[in-house]
Amino acid sequence: MRDKLKPIERKPDGSLPRMTPGQRRRANALIRRECCNYDNGNCLLLDDGEECVCVQSISYSLCCTWFRHAVLPQDKPLETELFHSGDVKRCAVCGAAFIPGSNRAKYCEACAKEVHRKQKNKSNRNKRNKADK
Repeated sequence: MRDKLKPIERKPDGSLPRMTPGQRRRANALIRRECCNYDNGNCLLLDDGEECVCVQSISYSLCCTWFRHAVLPQDKPLETELFHSGDVKRCAVCGAAFIPGSNRAKYCEACAKEVHRKQKNKSNRNKRNKADK
């Protein structure tokens, strides 16, 4: 399985990304909840007549291509933490990891919309109050 991973999915030294214990817990929860090949701790893709343990659920490295391409994109913050560790910022509101579009970005996509809405409302209130005086 290691040879099937594209170079971009590896670290610069050629190794696979390693997960921290917290990231592994999040990945395992994602596997149990979203992976269509997971069956009570076993992997249906590796099943050749006898049950085979899901290797991704017991490993701290990303070794399952199905997990990487089909399951992991469903948890964007986890994917960002694993593959873009140098580019990652934390959201000032919720603390989620995100890849900033510029060096001024402070918020993840979801929080940015909410913060922008609140700032615009505050600005409009100030304009109305100024006009009333």
